[in-house]
Amino acid sequence: MSRCFIVQPIHEIGLARLREAGLEPVLASSADQAVVAREVGDAVAVITRDAGFSAAAMDAAPKLRIIANHGIGTNKVAVDHAESLGIPVCNTPYANARSVAEHTIGLILAVARRLLEGDEAVRGANWGFRYAGGMSELYGKTLGLVGYGKIAQMTAAIARNGFGMRPIVFSPLAPDSALAEIGAERVGSLHELLARADVVSLHRPLRPDTANCIDAAAFAAMKPSAILVNTARGGLIDHDALLDALREKRIAGAALDVFPVEPPPAEDALYGLKNVVLAPHLGGATEDALRIMALECAEMVIDALAGRKPANLLRESMWAGRREAA
Repeated sequence: MSRCFIVQPIHEIGLARLREAGLEPVLASSADQAVVAREVGDAVAVITRDAGFSAAAMDAAPKLRIIANHGIGTNKVAVDHAESLGIPVCNTPYANARSVAEHTIGLILAVARRLLEGDEAVRGANWGFRYAGGMSELYGKTLGLVGYGKIAQMTAAIARNGFGMRPIVFSPLAPDSALAEIGAERVGSLHELLARADVVSLHRPLRPDTANCIDAAAFAAMKPSAILVNTARGGLIDHDALLDALREKRIAGAALDVFPVEPPPAEDALYGLKNVVLAPHLGGATEDALRIMALECAEMVIDALAGRKPANLLRESMWAGRREAA
């Protein structure tokens, strides 16, 4: 039976679909890429999540014919190396968009209403916390979306229709029609958005031109009452600049679902700050999204191994130059 190597756990429904198609799913003992390279062996397919799949792991898998990425972000997959070896790479770009958008709104509310501090107050018999102030409504506030892909569009729709927020967008490549659909306003620069927004929500991929785009100058441009939310990639924010802005209360607070290093090291100063809400990369981790992503990955693996072009190829050229079965 051919092996499908699973770098990180996926929903059982995806594993069942692989078995139904005659594939043996084998779970890595660790997502560390050195371990993955040792264990991948003769696998003909790989499903990975945010751990990615390294060039060394690909070189250690001579029979590998397809890599399915569970989620949209493939920055930890050695995509160019995969193509050079004839291994197509695909992803699930829309499967968890709704879940991430809802999580984004939840994080905004958690900071705006100081929900974690309120929970701590009740557990500590501090009922007087309700008089502490510092909480705000979302109605009428300006939501600044940095990037305007599917998740950002859904976030904007929830914020506008559910909370009466005003969305503004910095995304030079977003079509006008996508903004018009929800009545969002395009702004000409990132710093214009930062200066106007009451809530800044990040939705950009991590690339050399976007890394640390929220730096000390960006924080200086933001309102002291602003909230920063990141459900995209941790590397978009300059970590030291964020710590300074939170400590010095140059922004009201932040909510982070992603980090430059995951999990953050034990000595990270974020843990000691009250004006930040932290989540362990939960945006797309609803039962609903996990089922869809696992099934989509399984179907793409099955299609590729059967000689059918899988959905959501990162590059069309990958299919034409694919590796033949050994």
